[in-house]
Amino acid sequence: MMKKPLLFARELVGLTLKEGDTAVDATCGNGHDTLFLAELVGKTGSVLAFDIQQEALKNTKNRLSQAGLAHRVSLIHASHASLSSYISAVPSAIMFNLGYLPGGDHQMKTDTQSTLLALEVSVSAIKKGGVITIMAYTGHPGGEEEYSAVFEYLSALPQQEFSVLSYQPINQRNNPPVLLAVFRI
Repeated sequence: MMKKPLLFARELVGLTLKEGDTAVDATCGNGHDTLFLAELVGKTGSVLAFDIQQEALKNTKNRLSQAGLAHRVSLIHASHASLSSYISAVPSAIMFNLGYLPGGDHQMKTDTQSTLLALEVSVSAIKKGGVITIMAYTGHPGGEEEYSAVFEYLSALPQQEFSVLSYQPINQRNNPPVLLAVFRI
């Protein structure tokens, strides 16, 4: 049975991330992935969650507080391009959701340059055996260009160090999302 790309991304992260690990939500949005990561890292782990929008951080904080897990997460009001300034422990999983904040301003969205910078840092920082998931949405202005640049960057990673997966339903209308997953070998 085929899984939705986002559910498959979570499955891949769930197979990798363990209690006590460090994880990064590079684009926390409304906090769904941040909460998922906070649950997986357990009492002794930690999550860094980035977003450039105060609204996204507020939504994420509320979601975490309702679940009683806010203490496991550091919310960072910054672009994912500045990951290197905040990562102090080696992350086991890093999740990206490209595009715009669902329910928010569609003009405020990830862009190719900041995403590529964040991916360069992520690829260097992720531990051996770790995973990076990137949900790419191509149906908005700039989305196809961002996805293409990310795909090209990931395709050039050395196969001796990384395994990269592309997962996408191809018979669905309205630009279905694409999951790209990077595994450090």
